[in-house]
Amino acid sequence: MVEETARAIAYRHALNEIRIPALERIELYERSSGETSDVVQKQLYRVPRAAESAAGEGDQALRPEGTPGVIRAYIDAGLDRSDPEQRFFYCGSMFRYERPQKGRLRQFNQFGVEIFGRADAACDAELIIMIDEFRRALGLDVRFEVNSLGDGQCRPAFRAALLEWGRAHYSELCEDCHQRLERNPLRLLDCKTDAELAKSAPSSLDYLCEPCRTHFGAVERMIGVAGVPYEVNPRLVRGLDYYTRTTFEVTSSAVGAQSAIVAGGRYDGLVEALGGAAIPGTGFAIGVERTALALAPERYGAGGAPDVAIIAIGAGAVDYAIGLAWELRAAGRRVELFSPERGVKALLKRADKLGVRHALIVGDDEIRTGVVQVKDLRAGVQTAVPRAGVAAAVSRDAD
Repeated sequence: MVEETARAIAYRHALNEIRIPALERIELYERSSGETSDVVQKQLYRVPRAAESAAGEGDQALRPEGTPGVIRAYIDAGLDRSDPEQRFFYCGSMFRYERPQKGRLRQFNQFGVEIFGRADAACDAELIIMIDEFRRALGLDVRFEVNSLGDGQCRPAFRAALLEWGRAHYSELCEDCHQRLERNPLRLLDCKTDAELAKSAPSSLDYLCEPCRTHFGAVERMIGVAGVPYEVNPRLVRGLDYYTRTTFEVTSSAVGAQSAIVAGGRYDGLVEALGGAAIPGTGFAIGVERTALALAPERYGAGGAPDVAIIAIGAGAVDYAIGLAWELRAAGRRVELFSPERGVKALLKRADKLGVRHALIVGDDEIRTGVVQVKDLRAGVQTAVPRAGVAAAVSRDAD
């Protein structure tokens, strides 16, 4: 249901699907994600080309994220020069070697969006609004955080300030941050171990040049107009090196320590860094499994509780129930036919736990009289409805 909902929203936003390979050359991720990123340093699944090849020559990696592969395909097709403004979405498995825990898997699925050829703030705002549509559709209880990292004009000053701060607090930093400090001090703000210490670090917003400040102000204004609930987090940098200007993250307290379920931002220099033209880009990725975890348990795991549960009392009613289920599914209802070997009370309890709105009960008496018992589990009201009127009685819009 998570992927289905994301696909429906992507379709409404005029995005086109792209399929990217699970294997790419390692150099693609070293040049995009950054040599100091955890993705490259710790998490890549490396696939040697052949035993007789020179060490490392032609080695590939299972994709740890989708953005570099989409950009590689975009450049290979010559779109960066012939038709640069493109809107893509993708969905598939990603692979990262790390210690599994709740919300963190070595093989996981992402639904991603990438838009090329748009440098304007409206494009950034559209992505955040799209994610808010996703949040509303699934009833997620989440927190939106946004920030701006500046660009090539103003980020060097911010980087220098972070470097100075890191050197001053060197003895308090973890071992990973010792290694990141000189190579990419922005990564200090992405460290979970030193998160409390990072609260005293310089703020990216204090170093923005006027164009970046104007861009970020426009993003804030537009998502505010759209009613997106958000907070500004000046220390949000994300874990990848390619982000510029707008970055954002959506978190859920229901997922545990791995709380980010959606993340993304702008990467205006990445297409050029991977060998293409100087084309701006922006995008995001949804963690499918984490989003499923963030949904309330009663929402049927993936936010798609059946519209209707059918309970057949006795073996003689099963054939009737199967026919009824077929009719309702043909009418567009999401239907689950419960086991006839369990008691009505237990099955009604299960339906309520799954978040089902209507339970239909049929037995010999109902078959003989041509009715179905329709129980509205929210209102606690049960009504005998003629079979011909059942589809209307269990409409998603029925009160």
